[in-house]
Amino acid sequence: MRVDVVGLDVEVTDPIRSYAEEKVAKLSRYYDAILQLTVRLRKPQHDTNHPTYEVEITADVEKHDDFIATATGDDLYLTIDGAVHKSARQLTDFKEKLKINSHHPKS
Repeated sequence: MRVDVVGLDVEVTDPIRSYAEEKVAKLSRYYDAILQLTVRLRKPQHDTNHPTYEVEITADVEKHDDFIATATGDDLYLTIDGAVHKSARQLTDFKEKLKINSHHPKS
């Protein structure tokens, strides 16, 4: 599984990259058919006195459209955690839906 961490208006330092990679790597526990994960870090320039970050995680999975989860917050690390949590929820829900559909084939 490939993981990319991309900074848009945010410098991706080694600690930030390591943290993001470590967190998103755990998503494979929720669904094992993930091909690639892309983490996009943004810092919108709305208010320079109040830094807010946006984190978007795109999960490219087999035989389904990409899953996209976003989170915003003042702390980049906590915002990464929030986006990972949303991704985990999406992948878990999708996996459960697959299980239900495989047990109830359409006639």
